[in-house]
Amino acid sequence: NVVTKSDQTPWYEGPALLSHLEEVYIAGDRNLVDVRFPVQYVIRPHTREHQDHRSYAGTVASGVMRPGDEVVVLPVGKTTRITAIEGPNGPVEEAFPPMAVSVSLADEIDISRGDLIARTNNHPRVTQEFDATVCWMADDAALEPGRDYVIKHTTRTTRARVTGLDYRLDVNTLHRDKAATALQLNELGRISLRTQVPLLLDEYTRNASTGSFILIDPHTNGTVAAGMVLRDVSVQTASPNTVRHKSSAVAEARPRGKTVWFTGLSGSGKSSVAMLVEQMLLEKGTPAYVLDGDNLRHGLNADLGFSMADRAENLRRLAHVAALLADCGNVVLVPAISPLTEQREMARNVHAAAGFDFVEVFCDTPIEECEQRDPKGLYAKARAGEIAHFTGIDSPYQPPVNPDLRLTPDRTVEEQARSIVDLLESRG
Repeated sequence: NVVTKSDQTPWYEGPALLSHLEEVYIAGDRNLVDVRFPVQYVIRPHTREHQDHRSYAGTVASGVMRPGDEVVVLPVGKTTRITAIEGPNGPVEEAFPPMAVSVSLADEIDISRGDLIARTNNHPRVTQEFDATVCWMADDAALEPGRDYVIKHTTRTTRARVTGLDYRLDVNTLHRDKAATALQLNELGRISLRTQVPLLLDEYTRNASTGSFILIDPHTNGTVAAGMVLRDVSVQTASPNTVRHKSSAVAEARPRGKTVWFTGLSGSGKSSVAMLVEQMLLEKGTPAYVLDGDNLRHGLNADLGFSMADRAENLRRLAHVAALLADCGNVVLVPAISPLTEQREMARNVHAAAGFDFVEVFCDTPIEECEQRDPKGLYAKARAGEIAHFTGIDSPYQPPVNPDLRLTPDRTVEEQARSIVDLLESRG
């Protein structure tokens, strides 16, 4: 089967090796679609001939740039136009990977090393939290959640913390070991990272340049891991081949629902208040339903774990299900920790896009009291190291700055529930 197919292996249906090597299609490894130009250096000569000159040097990571192209500078998000591109031998008509060039822009924008130039309608993801597959390369230390490293991504270098280890991948069987607590030398795994400043990321399979990074030990300055950015599951969009079907019934024909989104630490009283509000509303003849995120994990969200990306996807699905129930005329009561401001804004935006009222209720119970209550025993497990990246212990909670209603533990559950019902009645 090397030069010609052998009669000794009739079960083999493929071509001979030599003909396969001669005819196999070799795809290009250059991405010429997504313009990504990480700024490496700002050129300001301050000479008499170039008193006001300012250009930005770097290597084209992907895409093709030409003078006259409209671009956006990230992360500031300002739009401008390329006026000139200079190469080592003078002006060039177009720049593509891996050319090293300097780019001049039509507008004066505050740009520094680590910023990125892209197309106006084709942006990378700007985020401080993401999931990645990493290969651990240090033999004297292990990768463990909670540890801090220096991350180098394109031309930007900052600090990063490993907030979670989702699983260790067995390269022989491809088994995902969810019980793993660390990665040792040459082991692969999926981790969650939180960086000190936002990074400009693409999924590795789409763009290897902006989808890859290295981790550096801040004490030894040695490279300890190489990583590949994974897909952001929180921003999936529907296929263009799907068509939304509208109901033949007019909106006025059914009661108008709304969603009450309870946020707060585990044990802050979200579910207790939500269930009492549900009971009060039903007694008044108002359709109400408690949509609990944990309940969804037994069915619709059973495929999700507890990595940062999976948690975000869990909340995204929760928000869309809540909007559907609100469309049925229910007052939907959603007790969900939803620790990040961007997650709660996502839920609010889902309802705003569908035209439903969204009420954010913050159960502002101090962590000390939540830990004393600990109805599910989760804090004890987190303190014992049995649960990684637990909100409030080793994972952050961002309190709402301006919630629609703030509930504090100095009031009884009945008083808290009554205040929510009163708020809903006042809003119609």
